[in-house]
This record gives sequence, structure tokens and C-alpha cells, in this order.
Amino acid sequence: QVQLVESGGGLAQGGGSLRLSCLLSGITFPLCAVGWFRQAPNKEREFVAVISGSGRERDYAESVKGRFTISRDIAKNTVYLQLSSLKPDDTAVYYCAAELHGTLTAVPRTGYDFWGQGTEVTVSS
Repeated sequence: QVQLVESGGGLAQGGGSLRLSCLLSGITFPLCAVGWFRQAPNKEREFVAVISGSGRERDYAESVKGRFTISRDIAKNTVYLQLSSLKPDDTAVYYCAAELHGTLTAVPRTGYDFWGQGTEVTVSS
């Protein structure tokens, strides 16, 4: 059974940092890309970051480039999103997702197959 579970959300000050975790079950890293998305109040879900199945390709939304970093720990079957230099506009529910039908090097922004339940990030000014 495929399952993704996010954790690590919480309250941060502007300029602060958080590390979000996405624990994957029933998924093999070489067979999937893993992305992070977020949804702010009264807004649609938006792409944040993705790491390819190979682990060598990454892509970020322009709004977070230079501030967020996506990585993975193969032994723990976990993908991380390091959020730094946080802004109030980063406040949102953050979701991780797995895409199982792309290429080894794909960094998709759409077409994900499985989603986690989300973890809430709140950034104060």
C-alpha cells in the first residue's frame, strides 16, 4: 500500500527555518519523483519543489528558489524540504506527492499519483 506522511510543520518567525519530512511507504525512490506542493488559505494548490527518481535532478518554484532545498535520505525512505528565510507568504498547508509513471530524470510539476495528508506551516511577521 502506497502511503506518504508529512511532518515537521509548525509556527516559525519571519526569517526563520523549518524542515519538513515526507516518509514514503510502498514506494521505491528510483521509480518515482517526489514533489512538494502548498496551498495557502483561499488559494489554489501550487508547486513548490521536486526531486527526480534518480535524485540528481531538482526543480523549484521561482518564489522559493534560493530559500528552500529538497533532499532525500535513501536509508530512511524520506524526502525533506528545508525551508529557510521564511516569509509570511510561505504560510500554507504543505503536501508531498509521488509520481510513479515518469522517467528516471523527470521533475514534474503535475500528474502526481499519490498524496500525503499535509502539514501546516505558519510564518509570523
